Amino acid sequence: METFAEVRQHIIDNHQLFIDEPFQLGFECPIKDNDRKQSVFLAELKASDNRRYLRVETLVCPLAAFDAEKCLRINLILRVGYLAVGDLEGTAYIKMCANLAYNSLNSEELEYVISHMAPMADRMEQALESNGDFA
Repeated sequence: METFAEVRQHIIDNHQLFIDEPFQLGFECPIKDNDRKQSVFLAELKASDNRRYLRVETLVCPLAAFDAEKCLRINLILRVGYLAVGDLEGTAYIKMCANLAYNSLNSEELEYVISHMAPMADRMEQALESNGDFA
């Protein structure tokens, strides 16, 4: 995959979109072994050297519900993705993210990242809030 258009086509072929904008996509990833779903968002990023990256991200929980030191410790052990902070409707959220370079991106790698990040974020979310979903 060398363009966001190719990524979009792959996602449309494999997932049902709830956001479809020029350089942003959103869909729900079913979590195996239960009825839960995790929202996943894709966006194109451009680096200062004009290289393009695909950002894959999913919300975990409001920042207020999570210790920043724990985030850094979790980042150390993650093999796919990393934790970051981003705003959603004026609230700071912990997000699990991955930046994938287009020059090495293919459909298998993209699905691997999605299929690992979504369940991990969902497990973190459940551990922090046993009564339901944050996102």
